[in-house]
Amino acid sequence: MGNARAASFAVWYLRVVAFVNFLSAVWVWLGQDVRQHNQENLFTPYLLTAGFASGVFTAFLAVTMRRRKRAAWILNLVLSGAFLALFTVAMAFPEVRQYAQNWVSLGLTAAFVAALLLGRREFYAKGDRANPKLAAAVAGGGLLVCSLLAGLLVTATDRGPGGAGFLDRWWYGTLRLVSVAPDEARVAEIAAPTWVDVTVNALSTALVLAVLYAAFRSRRAVDPLTAEDEKRLRELLERHGERDSLGYFALRREKSVVWSPTGKAAVAYRVVGGVALASGDPLGDPEAWPGAIEPWLAQARAHGWIPAVMGASEEAGTVYARHGLDALELGDEAIVDVAEFTLEGRAMRTVRQAYNRVRRAGYTVRIRRHEEIPAAEMAALVRRADAWRDGATERGFSMALGRLGDPEDGRCVMLECADGRGEPRALLSFVPWGPQGLSLDLMRRDRDGENGLMEFMVIELLRRAPEIGITQVSLNFAMFRSVFERGARLGAGPVLRLWRSLLSFFSRWWQIESLYRANAKYRPIWEPRFLLFEKSADLPRIGVASACAEGFLEVPGLLPGRLHRTDLETRR
Repeated sequence: MGNARAASFAVWYLRVVAFVNFLSAVWVWLGQDVRQHNQENLFTPYLLTAGFASGVFTAFLAVTMRRRKRAAWILNLVLSGAFLALFTVAMAFPEVRQYAQNWVSLGLTAAFVAALLLGRREFYAKGDRANPKLAAAVAGGGLLVCSLLAGLLVTATDRGPGGAGFLDRWWYGTLRLVSVAPDEARVAEIAAPTWVDVTVNALSTALVLAVLYAAFRSRRAVDPLTAEDEKRLRELLERHGERDSLGYFALRREKSVVWSPTGKAAVAYRVVGGVALASGDPLGDPEAWPGAIEPWLAQARAHGWIPAVMGASEEAGTVYARHGLDALELGDEAIVDVAEFTLEGRAMRTVRQAYNRVRRAGYTVRIRRHEEIPAAEMAALVRRADAWRDGATERGFSMALGRLGDPEDGRCVMLECADGRGEPRALLSFVPWGPQGLSLDLMRRDRDGENGLMEFMVIELLRRAPEIGITQVSLNFAMFRSVFERGARLGAGPVLRLWRSLLSFFSRWWQIESLYRANAKYRPIWEPRFLLFEKSADLPRIGVASACAEGFLEVPGLLPGRLHRTDLETRR
């Protein structure tokens, strides 16, 4: 048996045992039969015990083993090795070895241990060095909290004669947590309902899973960008920044970076939920891209991360595909060629009328590089941007810088819109895209301002772009843009029309169609962007990780994390 096959056998063994444990939890006859085969002189194979809690535990081990976690391999080897030694000693007694079932259980357990030993090199994914301490903290703190909750629940529902105090009820709940069954002599006067016992047992299962997750979780990040990394990335952007409109967003400081051996290319990424999430194209010389992609993939596999790329161009997607990644078209980026843009013509009539309406209302736009804005004015703009933000979470990852007003971003462009009285009403911020391009970073507006302010500001930028040496502007990304466009055409097939209708329905909450139409009014050039991934089975996890990175979904951690603010305050 080869290493890979042995590892696969170990994973499938755990999956099958987890399935049987779950099935026995809901199928009473099967559960009773399994338990009868695991008492007195009978024993079942490793981890086959029947019940929901054992099923959850075994399923968790199967998942972590599937992700090639070294810590999970060690735990399984220790537990299964101890079981095998115990079974082997037990088989020395005639009353035990007379049952054929015990020989089968011994053989399956031995096969599992052998598979672990043969496939040991397949379990290479490293954990975080802080995992043991975190697991101990979660175990200690979780046991205290869960035992107090159990004690309060027992106290509130106890139907006993009333002789037991809170400490007795707390002890009852604690024993339920750690041993399922309480000490009858100590808790004889306590009569908790069955549903309370089940709830406390469920808390115990949740606590065990939390401890296991803390012990086996992937390393959350490597090292954030250092000042030296940022300097080198800026040098690559100066030489090759015009290749990718998303290149400047690689400077988000919570990202990590992997360099090619020559230093001519780099992949910037962030680890979110066990996914090594890169965005845009690799930075630098395309000929050196493979030298950065290969160590990035190697690092992801060494830590058990799922590699994924959001928003890669077709050129970069082709290079990633040569390294084993598959591609899925996400949508299109709207790019406006300044020289080709015009408000003239029937097709631009609606946009032209909206622009003229806002201009007649007295609104004006001021365009400056960030480095031209005095520090006091920039601080006021930052405060207004925070006040105008929709929600407390700063959204954006693949097409957002995540900071405003940092002195290092002096070449960014700020658009400030004021009403007829000179009151600020909206702002836009763009990051550099090579020497002659801009890419939209931030959009904020006062809700009391005139409708159409954003369109007015974008058109003002496009009309006045030559004043600041800009020839192309990248606007928002439109997901599934081609579906909306082709689905509305005459002769569109039923599948395409159904897909378009489904996306239109979800656009009520996620602005999928409205974002496409908001970009389409500028008659842009549509550049396709792709999602790169290794396995289709990883797409749900990649989707969740992307939503978390973009700020649309927040997943609470095991312990309170540090509160993050923009780097503006730390850099000044």
